[in-house]
Amino acid sequence: MPIFALDDELIFPHPVLHEPDGLLAVGGDLSIDKLLLAYRWGIFPWYHEGQPLLWWWIVPRLVVRPAEVHISHSIKSILKKQVFHITMNTCFVEVMTQCGKIERVGQDGTWITPDIIDAYTALHKAGYAHSIEVWDGQELVGGLYGVAYGKIFCGESMFAKKSNASKVAFIHLASHLSSKNFEWIDCQQDTPHMRSLGAHLIEEGDYLQILRMNQSLVLQSGDQHF
Repeated sequence: MPIFALDDELIFPHPVLHEPDGLLAVGGDLSIDKLLLAYRWGIFPWYHEGQPLLWWWIVPRLVVRPAEVHISHSIKSILKKQVFHITMNTCFVEVMTQCGKIERVGQDGTWITPDIIDAYTALHKAGYAHSIEVWDGQELVGGLYGVAYGKIFCGESMFAKKSNASKVAFIHLASHLSSKNFEWIDCQQDTPHMRSLGAHLIEEGDYLQILRMNQSLVLQSGDQHF
């Protein structure tokens, strides 16, 4: 299939037109409206500095319901002992910055470029992008960030400077989302780390149905408050 070239027009090709590796389109911009339209259809930007802006739609998709996140016995012990202190939306940019600094197996460099940080900071200020922070005393030792649209939270990235800090962040996120009646956490890409937390793959048709139902909810009642 052809790779679609985007411009400033507020439009994306239908997600099922993606390449086998998930690449859907090239170009466009990172405006708030463009990003929200992308997340409406499960599309996300992912590219490295020096590359053009690349848009992806990955299926099968890794997802988990907030209430079904797996909490291991060791994590339950950490939570019970209150080893860490958790906050939300207190240092969004720092969480993104730390996520960009973490070395990841099989990846050269980071997709969390200055342009991405600026774009998602704008989404954060607009009330769509959110962060969870994990503290050990005064030190930020873990966290995650993502985008809430309707009743789906799309996780973007996480980091941990201390063992289990990112898992603690994710579990607190799931608990908060459950209290707000969110339906799904979209993990975007399949990783052992997310599998250990209960995430599982769903096929393209099922994922599209989830997106359609979520859009109907948005049209009926507006965006879900995080």
